[in-house]
Amino acid sequence: MRIRDELFGIEVLDADIQIVGKVYDVIMDRDTFEITDIVIKKTGFSEQIKASENVIPMELVKVIGDKILLKGADDI
Repeated sequence: MRIRDELFGIEVLDADIQIVGKVYDVIMDRDTFEITDIVIKKTGFSEQIKASENVIPMELVKVIGDKILLKGADDI
């Protein structure tokens, strides 16, 4: 899988299916080349006001597909 083509720009949804942002970057372990975290940027009007990034550990990711769904409190 090519990370740039497959992950960058995908919408990230919280457990309530609300869009929290889009994948902007990934953080990888240098030894195993595993993705450890995804970096998301907020989208929409809030992005225009203040550029902010959030780092989400892969342990909080429930599903990766056309969109990325994060785990909720019930899943943790």
